[in-house]
Amino acid sequence: MDRIVFLLPFIIIVLHVVEEFVWPGGFLAWHRSYRPALATSITPRFALIANAILLGAAFLLGWYGPDASRGLSLWLILAALLAGNAVLHLAGVLKLRRYSPGIVTGVLLYLPLCIWGYAHFLGNGNATWRFALVSFALGISYEFWSTALHRRMVTT
Repeated sequence: MDRIVFLLPFIIIVLHVVEEFVWPGGFLAWHRSYRPALATSITPRFALIANAILLGAAFLLGWYGPDASRGLSLWLILAALLAGNAVLHLAGVLKLRRYSPGIVTGVLLYLPLCIWGYAHFLGNGNATWRFALVSFALGISYEFWSTALHRRMVTT
């Protein structure tokens, strides 16, 4: 497995975070308008922690590359998580009918990365269907438990 493939998630996440928070930025305000019931829990601290963990995991994946003992599962889980995030942006754009900081990198980079990666690793025999499905379920679950955590933060 090529090392650059393991660096791709980190590079793409950096681009996405820049779109959300630097240029053009404004993601937190947009996210609060998309999910007003959760607005009080959508804080800079939450975004910083979530993105730091995501960037840290992707950095380690890129650093260790295909030599990591669980590198392939982490790659597939991250790709699914990123695709789920792209779907969140897309759903918000469709609901609010306005630009979401992160939609461009989400749709143009996150979704293709996930589709290409799963096809690549299944096609060359690095992953079985069962392995890929479990990894996908774990990655996509982030949106569900993140929403649950936000709901919990709002009610406490």
